[in-house]
Amino acid sequence: MGMTRAEIVALLQTEGRQRRQLWQAADEARRSQMGDGVHLRALLEFSSYCRRRCHYCGLRVDNARQPRFRMETEEIVAVACSAQALGYKTVVLQSGEDPYYDIDTLADIVGRIKSGSDVAVTLSCGEFTLNGYQRLWEAGTDRYLLRHETANPRLYDELHPDSHFSARIGALRELREVGFQVGAGFMVGLPGQTIEDLADDILLLRALDVEMAGIGPFIPHPETPLASASRANDPAGSQLKLTISAIAVARLAVPLVHLPATTALGALDPLGRQMALQAGANVLMPNITPAKYRPKYQLYPGKICTDEEPAQCRACVEGIIGGLGRSIAPGYGHSPKLKDSGGRESNV
Repeated sequence: MGMTRAEIVALLQTEGRQRRQLWQAADEARRSQMGDGVHLRALLEFSSYCRRRCHYCGLRVDNARQPRFRMETEEIVAVACSAQALGYKTVVLQSGEDPYYDIDTLADIVGRIKSGSDVAVTLSCGEFTLNGYQRLWEAGTDRYLLRHETANPRLYDELHPDSHFSARIGALRELREVGFQVGAGFMVGLPGQTIEDLADDILLLRALDVEMAGIGPFIPHPETPLASASRANDPAGSQLKLTISAIAVARLAVPLVHLPATTALGALDPLGRQMALQAGANVLMPNITPAKYRPKYQLYPGKICTDEEPAQCRACVEGIIGGLGRSIAPGYGHSPKLKDSGGRESNV
């Protein structure tokens, strides 16, 4: 049956020596279930336009101060294909929900990347229809990331005025139906969020049987409605240790899930990503977005690596991994749940 909600809550509340023991237990579980290799996902942020009005995100359509850019198809394909030369076996294409890139355009981009390089392709472009997901799968997309943000339906709907929790969960189930390796995930430190909510987030990851889960701290952009959101004596974005604990508990509750040490952790602490890698995380997502675009993709303040070129990011993550006595994992980094190394087996 796995851990109960009460047991998860108790683990998330640990402090001091007990918290360190939790992180160590998660690190051991990661080692035994996933090995010592750290999987690298090359992240390409290709558009900062978004039609949504999420109350915390700098890309929200109402943020007039957000610099915008769109990469054209040829450039997206060229940059994505160049990732292979840097030693990456997975490329993650991420954007706001930008209608400029319809399903046919995205499918064309994925198909050209797959034919021009030997990489797995992950998309993180928001919600589409079931038919749209099917088209993206047929084009060769291996994985799809769609964070659920919070498992509390009321809180989700408050934070997303033009979206609904039921639609987000429905989309995640449709992605599973199509056959993708599915990624969800949530934020830690949301205003109004409780420890019980975080336990429900982890239980939802288990119920959805996700292959990937992005867990990061809540850091609202200054040009959003939640810019000044904070708890008493606990400013927004200061949830570093609780976020690490959430990653650790997720590792124990969903042993075979890929867990990234998110870039946002590095915005809170220079060693934030290293802490996560020592508490259950097994993925890093170095940025391959051309440097000229990076300052125009402002999800949250304090984002690291905004002035680096792709080769510099590669060197940085190699240093992080080597400094922990770990190695870069070989292969595409598909879910260990898949029997076939090509990663195209249906998960249904």
